[in-house]
Amino acid sequence: MKKQFILILSILISIASFSQDDTQSFTLQEAIDYALENNRTAKNAERDIEIAKQQKWETTAIGLPQINANIEYQNWLKQQVSLLPAAAFDNTQSTINIVNDYFDSNQTNFDVNTPQGFIPVRFGTKQNVNASATLTQILFDGSYLVGLQSVKVFLQIAENAKEKTDLEVRKMVINAYGNVLLVEESVRILNKNIAVLDKNLEEVTKIYENGLEEEESVEQLQITLSSLQSSLNNTERLKTLAYQMLNITLGINVNTTSVLTDNLESLTVQNIALNLLDTEDNIENSVDFKIANNDKVSKEILLKYEKSKSLPSLTAFINGGYIANSDLFAFTNADQKWLGSSLLGVSLNVPIFSSGMRSAKTQRAKIEFEKAVENLSETEQQLKLQIASAKSNYQFAIEEYQNKKENLNLAERIEQKNQTKFFEGISSSFDLRQAQTQLYTAQQQLLQAMLDVINKKADLETVLNTTLN
Repeated sequence: MKKQFILILSILISIASFSQDDTQSFTLQEAIDYALENNRTAKNAERDIEIAKQQKWETTAIGLPQINANIEYQNWLKQQVSLLPAAAFDNTQSTINIVNDYFDSNQTNFDVNTPQGFIPVRFGTKQNVNASATLTQILFDGSYLVGLQSVKVFLQIAENAKEKTDLEVRKMVINAYGNVLLVEESVRILNKNIAVLDKNLEEVTKIYENGLEEEESVEQLQITLSSLQSSLNNTERLKTLAYQMLNITLGINVNTTSVLTDNLESLTVQNIALNLLDTEDNIENSVDFKIANNDKVSKEILLKYEKSKSLPSLTAFINGGYIANSDLFAFTNADQKWLGSSLLGVSLNVPIFSSGMRSAKTQRAKIEFEKAVENLSETEQQLKLQIASAKSNYQFAIEEYQNKKENLNLAERIEQKNQTKFFEGISSSFDLRQAQTQLYTAQQQLLQAMLDVINKKADLETVLNTTLN
């Protein structure tokens, strides 16, 4: 019995440990920090920076010394024959020996199609091995110098893309976190309203059964209760989806149990920062401006690159190698002779005429650069508008929050008065239902106003590229 108890206890502890591992709790800031490290899009943006760094070194290495080695083995299955003029040989016996050697090695008869006055001769050995190494070094290349500038810009583009990704991930986390808090609060309020309405329905039903109330009053409350129950069921489903969306944004398993330690009301108060409305509109700090400026600089470098193609390029090289020849495969023998050679040279390539191709490419790059300049100016104007709009929306969200908060207080008092009047027989069930519906609407409007304050602040911080608390 004791062993069974210990076994059951061990299983329960294991299950509890597993459950704890599959549960994570977050404040909003903790959720943001976690997502910036684990969100899949953010991680890929970080990898893009690493790719850009490797690309930078790859381009830099083009202008550094390059060494290549080559080993080549050849075996003539049927050795090539050359025809030499017979007049080149003044010794008749030598000529006969050369022809005999040819026939002996090929084991064939003299080809009647061989042109008269020529002697068939084979040069070299049947097998040979050639090993060589070549060192090359660019001395001057305008395209390479421009390429070095381009990789620096490419790295900046990747870094700015990562910065924009982080801002977007931050905003997505705030939106997803706020949506979860919204549905959680909606569920709590709906359950509270249903509990109150259940109690009212029970009291009205008893009054109706005693003949002191009309059946319509019961039916009105049943309609309202049914509507609230339907809203609760739908909100419960949305709650599951909201948690799953948050998990995906955080970069964790979609079915992980996430616990949010912030609540909607306190988070709303924390996100009311009127000093943010007075923040200077620093357009150049915006990541969208940086990206547009990167595009302009890259187009300018492309123009320089096309112009550099008309400049000469100078390359130096050193080559050294050994070659061995033999009719049989004897290259591994110690007495095999290897003949060495080396070569030093300089190659100058001067572009002279391209039928207008280089000029057309240069003009096209110039037009692309002019377009990028216009796009940068357009981006600057759009950002000014976006900042002004984001500030207006944020200020309106704060004002709406204050307004909806006051409206809810009024709706609660109106509903309470109508409830008192209804049970005292002064007002009708229709008036009570109307007051209840007004209260439920005010509750949802306040929740949405809270969420708008949080989201609109995130929008403004994103366009300003700031993370003020």
